[in-house]
Amino acid sequence: MALLKSGNRAICCNVLTDMRKSTLLLLALLAAPLLPSASSDYEAAAHKVFLIEHHRLRPGSRVELTAPELNAYARQEIADVAPAGIRNARLELGTGTATGSALVDFGKLRRAEGKPPTWIMSHLLDGERPVTVTARIRSSGGTATVDVERVEISGITVEGRLLDYLIGNYLMPAYPNAKVGQPFALGHGIERLDVQPSAVAVLIGR
Repeated sequence: MALLKSGNRAICCNVLTDMRKSTLLLLALLAAPLLPSASSDYEAAAHKVFLIEHHRLRPGSRVELTAPELNAYARQEIADVAPAGIRNARLELGTGTATGSALVDFGKLRRAEGKPPTWIMSHLLDGERPVTVTARIRSSGGTATVDVERVEISGITVEGRLLDYLIGNYLMPAYPNAKVGQPFALGHGIERLDVQPSAVAVLIGR
């Protein structure tokens, strides 16, 4: 009986590890560039992004990307990065924070990565689960840092040291360009980002 319980604990640990590893794919959405969408919200944002990327704005300019525009970006990014396994994605802004939520099928994500789960694991990983990722965004002097504060999977919260461990041991090796918890250059003459509930303001340096 003791051996059986030990085996069950090991299976549970493996399941949670796989779930959290796949979930961390969502963290990249909080730091990665976002791609075009056919929606009018994206079309409005695309013009602003074009002006920024091609240095068409005067020094000291301020450009705002609204929450609906950013949601259009996020939906397209997910469609390109993970076309199967994630749906109903939504991005909510706060004062210096961003929260991404979606329904995630970890089994489909594993298969999309070319790592299909075993028959037993597929029964544990398949099926959609609500996932929420919250991050704080800091920026100044032409750089920004995205600090992940909280991950929630099916009502189970991961934060603190355990979250730091998962990011360091699973996210960064698998997605080194995510730059979670590390400063990265904003580029294109951007001085800083001002994240507020209604929009993210992009400030061009003088």
